[in-house]
Parts: sequence; structure tokens; C-alpha cells
Amino acid sequence: MIGQPASWKTLFEYLRNPATDEKQAILYKRWEALDPALRLPGQGLGQKATGCGATVGIQPRCDFACTGCYLGVEANHVPALPTAAILRQLDILRDWLGPKSNVQITDGEVTLRPVEELTEILRYARSIGIIPMVMTHGDSFRRRPGLLEQLMEQGGLTEVSIHVDITQRGRDGYGVPKSEGELMDLRGELAEIVREARRKTGRKLRAATTLTISRQNLEQVADVVRWVIANRDAFSLISFQPLAQVGRTRRGLEGVTADELWEEIGRATADFGLELPDRGAEPMHFGHPACTRFVPVLAMQNPGETPRLFQFIRNRPEDVALMQEFFTRRLGGVAFRDDLPIEALARAAGLLRAAPGWFLGPVRRWADSRLQGEAGTSLARLVADALRGRVRVDGLTLTSHHFMSPAELHTEEGKQRLDACVFRLPYKGDMVPMCRMNADGVRDQLYADIIEGTTN
Repeated sequence: MIGQPASWKTLFEYLRNPATDEKQAILYKRWEALDPALRLPGQGLGQKATGCGATVGIQPRCDFACTGCYLGVEANHVPALPTAAILRQLDILRDWLGPKSNVQITDGEVTLRPVEELTEILRYARSIGIIPMVMTHGDSFRRRPGLLEQLMEQGGLTEVSIHVDITQRGRDGYGVPKSEGELMDLRGELAEIVREARRKTGRKLRAATTLTISRQNLEQVADVVRWVIANRDAFSLISFQPLAQVGRTRRGLEGVTADELWEEIGRATADFGLELPDRGAEPMHFGHPACTRFVPVLAMQNPGETPRLFQFIRNRPEDVALMQEFFTRRLGGVAFRDDLPIEALARAAGLLRAAPGWFLGPVRRWADSRLQGEAGTSLARLVADALRGRVRVDGLTLTSHHFMSPAELHTEEGKQRLDACVFRLPYKGDMVPMCRMNADGVRDQLYADIIEGTTN
């Protein structure tokens, strides 16, 4: 159980198999269920991760009236499911995803649920091996100082995602923003709330920021990326979600293509020395390539200098071969997030024990070669300089999630994307893809079930 004292049995399991047998078994199921055409060297589903999940019906209400929203107009009239029903959802999600499950606590603005109930849900998630991420617009943290700290200390919260963009309506002090530039001060305020929560509690908190992308704010994406790079100590992940015509999204809003979005992201990363590959040349993906693009980067910064960005895995034969070997050795399910120090040590020892010659040989030489060629340093020197405070090293993830509108859902590609979906929610004994939930009437049916009292 995450956050609980580690037993000797658990530590031995991590040493023997750092990914755990249960995780490996679920990874195998995901891989076998994939279309063979998607079983590529860089396919994360079934090799690195078992997928992601989310709650539904936890709080179908929101105090915002955003112009781009997956909730329908009836959402604010639907009561929230009782806590016991949400805990049953978490059990289903845990069975589907396995240990170290990535589960979004979402569906409306979840911070409007009574804080005692939300903390109970968070505590239970962690007790069964789930890593819950609270998805929020963030204004509750502004209006109720101490709420974030309460969720961390009483609920064990270690992950939060804050959505900020110009489609939002209802934000205190930011009524109808016309550009993302008008929201930079707000982003700064929220970043400071995250930093302060860490300082006050002395606990770890991983924070992400998300935003909906339409034709209206596409040209401001690069500015937001530059801001996140500068504030990567607060937000270590940024997720872009091109608008889809679902829920109560205003019909006049126009979406954008993946190529258009990533061209703007690339305009920002180029300022820090990173040229992003063209779409389709990205070596890592999860599920169907049309659904998600995922680019983890390393940021290195000397005092007083501009940070430099380096893509973790490039589309080069040596990088792809290394990644493929890692997956072939069945090490892809390893996750250190939320490990206690002794657990992380046991897991790291388990990784090294599984392939000592490979890690100390090819992997070390690959890392040294890349660092020497791209950063003018070596792995040992970089570690030493980081420990002495001579260089700052951070991880940052750039990602985009491309949800489907109803018209896309029923195309041949749409069906393929649903079959390979990595992001699912429990409903009536099935794990439903998020796009089907939002664009095929499943969420509406669930809400009708709640009103009729027929949910289980």
C-alpha cells in the first residue's frame, strides 16, 4: 500500500521483481489485446504502462461555465454518487490497472465535494495501491487557503492537475480572458500555491497543468510552454487537449490538428535548444498514435544561464534499440513514484540485479555518449555537479491528448482508437474509453442512472 511502512516481504519482492508479478501479468494482458499493428518498439501500453483511469459521477457539478467542456448542460442537476460507490469504482480501477495505478479523481469540479468525503476517497485510493491525481480548475485553492495542504496531509494527496485556459468562465478576477497572456499572473499565483503547500507540509506534491486548445489560443501555446519551462519546479508536466465537440462545448469554437499544436510547442522548445521531431517520427507513444503524443525531456541549467532541453529518447537507432531492450527485459512496469526511500532503493537494486552488465555497460555508455555530445559533460560529472549545486537538473513532460468528437468516433480509425484506448472509466462492469464516455452518450446515461437511483 502506497505510503505505508514497507514490509520485508515487499522489499524482497521489489528486489526480486522491481515491477512486481501482478503488474507484469496485467502488462501482458494489455499487450496481447493490442492490434498487432500497434505493437511497435516504442509502444508504452503493455510494455511500460497498463493505462490510466478516472472516476465518474464523483462530483458532476462545476461552479464554472466554460465554453469548452465535456460535461453536458444537465450536469449541475445531477447529485454526486455516494462515497461507497466511488470506493467501488476505485476497486475496479485497481483491478484493471494494477499496483501504482494512475487514476484521475475527476468529473466536474471535485473540490466542491465535502472535503471530508474527498479526503476519505483519497485515503482509500492510496490504501489499495492507487496514485490518485485531483483534477481541478484551482480556484478552490485560491478561495480556501489551506485546502491543498489539507488534502495532502489528511488525504495523502501527492498529485494534482490544474486546468487554466481562456475557455474558462467563472474564475475570480479573470472573467472573460481574451488571450493566454492575460492568465500568466494567475498561473504564477497557482504555482506559488503549489510551492507553498510543499513548504508548509514538508511533503512531495507533483503538479501538472492542462489547457484546452482551440483556434483562438493556438498562437499563444509557445508562450505557455516557455512559462512552464521557467516554472518547471512547480509544474513538471503540461498537457494540451485540443478541443473536441462534446458536452456543452460552444459550437463556434474550432479545434486544431496535432501538427498545428506541436508546431507551436516546437517554437518554444527551439528557444532552449530542442528541435522536436515531426509527428510520426516520435519514438514513444501510448495506445493509438492519433490519441496521445508524449515527449519527456531533461532540463539542465547552470546558474545565471538559460536552461537547455534534451529529449529523453530520440528517434535514433541507438535510442530505440536501448528502449526496446529495456522492454524486452520486462522492466517497463517499474515505477518509483511515491516509493518510500527504502522502497526506491530496493526497486533500484532490483533493476540493477536484473541486468547488471547491461546497465553498467551499454546503458552507461549511451548516457555518457549523449551527455558528452549534447551537453559537454559525463554522467559522473553531471551527478557530481548537481549534488554540489553547480547545475540544476529537472525532468519535464510535454504531452497532448486528442479526444474525439462524435463524428470521429464512428469512423474506422475511431473504432481502432477506442480498441487501443489507454484512458478508461468503470461503468456497469465495463472499462469504457473516455471518448466513448464523452462522445457516445455514456456519461449522459450514467447521469440518468444516478437520477433514477439505478447505479450500483
